[in-house]
This record gives sequence, C-alpha cells and structure tokens, in this order.
Amino acid sequence: MIFVTLIIVVYTISLLLIFMYALAQLNLLFNYLSSKKKIDTSEEFDFSNPDEIPFVTIQLPVYNEMYVMDRLLENIALIDYPKDKLEIQVLDDSTDETVKSTFDHIEKLKQTGLDIKQITRIDRSGFKAGALKEGLKIAKGEFIAIFDSDFLPQVDWLKRTIPYFKDEQIGVVQTRWGHINRNYSILTKIQAFALDAHFTLEQVGRNSKGHFINFNGTAGVWRKSCIIDAGNWEGDTLTEDLDLSYRAQLKNWKFKYLEDVETPAELPIIISAARSQQFRWNKGGAENFKKMLWRVLKNHNISAKTKIHGVLHLLNSTMFLNVLIVAVLSIPMLYIKNEYAHLKPYFYVMSFFVISTIIFFICYWIMYKNIYGSGIKNFIKYIGMFFTFFSIAMGFSLHNSIAVLEGHFGKKSEFIRTPKFNISTLKESWKGNKYIKKGISIHVVFEGLLMLYFAFGMYSAFIVGNQGGDFGLFPFHLMLFIGFGYVFLNSITSKA
Repeated sequence: MIFVTLIIVVYTISLLLIFMYALAQLNLLFNYLSSKKKIDTSEEFDFSNPDEIPFVTIQLPVYNEMYVMDRLLENIALIDYPKDKLEIQVLDDSTDETVKSTFDHIEKLKQTGLDIKQITRIDRSGFKAGALKEGLKIAKGEFIAIFDSDFLPQVDWLKRTIPYFKDEQIGVVQTRWGHINRNYSILTKIQAFALDAHFTLEQVGRNSKGHFINFNGTAGVWRKSCIIDAGNWEGDTLTEDLDLSYRAQLKNWKFKYLEDVETPAELPIIISAARSQQFRWNKGGAENFKKMLWRVLKNHNISAKTKIHGVLHLLNSTMFLNVLIVAVLSIPMLYIKNEYAHLKPYFYVMSFFVISTIIFFICYWIMYKNIYGSGIKNFIKYIGMFFTFFSIAMGFSLHNSIAVLEGHFGKKSEFIRTPKFNISTLKESWKGNKYIKKGISIHVVFEGLLMLYFAFGMYSAFIVGNQGGDFGLFPFHLMLFIGFGYVFLNSITSKA
C-alpha cells in the first residue's frame, strides 16, 4: 500500500503543477486579449531627423554555417539603414572551410561601402555568449542587433525596431519569429505551432502587464549600456539569452515586444536537429531556474504577480518532466483505480484536471485563428493540429526531461549548435549535410520502449476491472503511443 500511496502522491503533485501552468497560460490569454484594446503610445525616435538616428551594430554569431552563410550575408547587406551609422560584426567561431569563404564574401561586401568585419577567436570559450561578449568590446553602436545564421530580417527591420529606444528605460526590443519553411513537414508544423504560441500569448501576455519576458537569442536589439549594466553575457548556462534577460529586468530595464514585426527564420527539418535544439533550450531553462529563482523571489522592486509569472516562466521546461511522470504513472493509476474501490472519490476529483487540456485548447485556438483566421474549416484543421502537436510534444517528453534533470542537477555540457539546411521543399535533399549527427542516442531506444508501454496501456483499457474495461485514459494513451512512435521511428529512419 505504501507503493500505491507513493504513486498517487507523485501523480497528484504532477497533475497539480500542470494545472497551475495551465492557469498561468489562461491568465496570459486574458492579458493578450486586453492588450489588443490598447493603443501603443510609446515614444519613438524621429528618423526624418538625421540627428535622431543612432549608431547600430549588427552582430551575427556563426559557427560552421556552410549552407546558410551566403544567404545570411546577402540578406543582412540589404538592410535599409544609413551606412555611416551601421556596422556589421560577423562573430565567426567556425572551424571549417567556411572561415575562408565567409572572409571572401565579406571582402566583396566591403567594396559596396558596407562597414562589415569578420571577428574570429582562437578558442570558443563561452560559446555564443563568449562570441557576443568579445564583439561587444569593440562594437561602435549604441544599440546591438543580433541575428542567428538562419534568420532573414526584412529590409526595414532596423527602422521598425530602433525608434522605440527613444524611451531610455527600454533595454531590449524583441520581434516575433516567422517560419520560412513552416509547411515543410509535420515536424516543422508542430515546431511552428509551439513557437507561435510563445510569440503571441506568452510574450505579449507577459510584456503587456510588465511581467518578465525574454530576449529570444536572435531577432532582437539590445541597448549596449543595458548589457553592460546587467553584467554582460555569461556562458554558464546553455540559454545565455534568458539569463541576461532576467538579470537586466531585475535591474529595472524595460523590454519592448513587437508582435507585428515578423522576422522569418528556418525551422529544423529533421528530428536530430530538432532534438539538439530542444535539449539545449530545455536544459538551459532548468539551469536558469537554478540561477535566477532566488534573485526573482528576493527582489523587492517587482510585484508578487510578476514573481509568480517569472517562476512559472523559468519552470517552463520542467513541465515536460511533469508530463512524463503523469504519462508513465497513468497506467499503474488505471489498475489502482479498478483495484481499490474506496479510492473512487479521489478519481472523481482527479477527473477535474482534464480542464488543463481544455484551457490549453482554448489558448492555442486564439493563437491559431490570429494566424490562419477563424471559421469552421480552420477550426477543424486546428483540432487536428492541436492533438498532433500535443501527441508529438509528449513524444519528446523523455528527451526533454533528461535535459531538464541535467540542468537542475548541474551537469555541464557543450553548446550544441542546431544544423542549418537552407531547404524549404521536400524535393531538396538534406542527407548530404556534413553537420548532421550520426548514430542513434540511447534515449531513442527508451522512446521505443515507451511506445510499446503505451500500447500496453491501450490494451489495459480492455482488461481492467470487472465491468468490461475502463476507457477513460484510452485517448491519452493513444496520443502517447502516437507521439513516442513518431519520435522513435523518425529518429531511427533519419539516423538521429
């Protein structure tokens, strides 16, 4: 009975944490909807007056980006901004032949009058954070725009972001990510779905009420003095962007989020690339929870509500661990439910927590219809997309939970870059990409075992109890079977 009690307690706590997260999302939805009724009265620089146009440095941190480097440089060269007030730093940590090809391309761009330079380092200490910090030492700009190699800002990007720095309290202006290959595959569609939720509900919902948001590592601008005041870039976590964002806001710098400025980017097209990106984001999130929790809780300059949202924000990645616990324990709970009749009231109460799924369904529908429009046809498409997304997201829960646990327990690992492909149609081949990680992780084996485990869960629905089975958890186990099956089979076939 002790073992049964332990299962029930852990299962209940995990469900409660998921429910709290769902309530936070619902609050962000209300914030998001109320923000749409407000008129933006922010101060802005008058760019018709040349004296008000500030000097800007664009930083491009890159590492072995053979397939997208030319595209990146050509795109950045098109940005419409006075050349006498713009410099471009290519922070090149590459270790392959792209160092030379990038140098040659930069030399050609210099001939057009562009102030662009390649900055290389002997070692990659601090990884991306180290490169950004190194470039900052010699940056001429009052403002620092940052783009990863797979981002393609519009020509008017600086003219739509820099003006907001007229308010001297603003330390960061962040823009919304777009997706140039959203419809490439199911994998890119679900990644876009998740990111769209973050860049609408979460970023707008938090920012509109003055809660902490994060610079997303790219497609944003920093005030140089804000970076320095907050303690500069640090490489002790895998998400240096989240780390510096919180340190800056704890020092009372304001962040400005622009939902209407979209910055297109390439999504990972194969599961091994998505796995490495997910691992870095989720481990870095857990590392920042450890690093920032007490700083947030002890700060006297922020409200209790902002602290709650901040803690839940830092715990975002840990939700994968709760989802995995609930999933794994749901099958023992199915047998417990049908074995111990006196626990029926408990299970009646627990059924209430299906409301968490309903909350997520409503929240994400608002996001979806803003992008694709309303109407019955789009709503039906959304239902399919929602359950596909949740199934595959749960399929990633083991992989992401391992990342979270490594982060919480302080296991250090290198910054693993996400391979880029410069591919947008299925007709193009990615298999020759030299940066793809070969071999299959041990994690994949366990994902295959979990697929079989949840197949057993579905079978259990038919055999438990004396009343012809119990199908209450059957849809849940079906989604888990599909999710883990998708992740496992794709990882095997794509040589993750």
